[in-house]
Amino acid sequence: MNQRKKKRAVVDQRLCVACGCCVKVCPMKAIEIFKGIMARVIPEKCVGCGKCARECPASIIELEEVDV
Repeated sequence: MNQRKKKRAVVDQRLCVACGCCVKVCPMKAIEIFKGIMARVIPEKCVGCGKCARECPASIIELEEVDV
């Protein structure tokens, strides 16, 4: 059976400073600042558009392929 792939944003939480840039640009509201110290992606909401990765000033957000 063929698995479909989709992209999803992944935040390197060790390096995130919770600046909120990704939260502001996400059209799906799929990123939240967790405990005031780091961003995290809500997988069910992320459509893999990449806006957060392009906007992140620290370049710590990547898009990874995941099975759907």
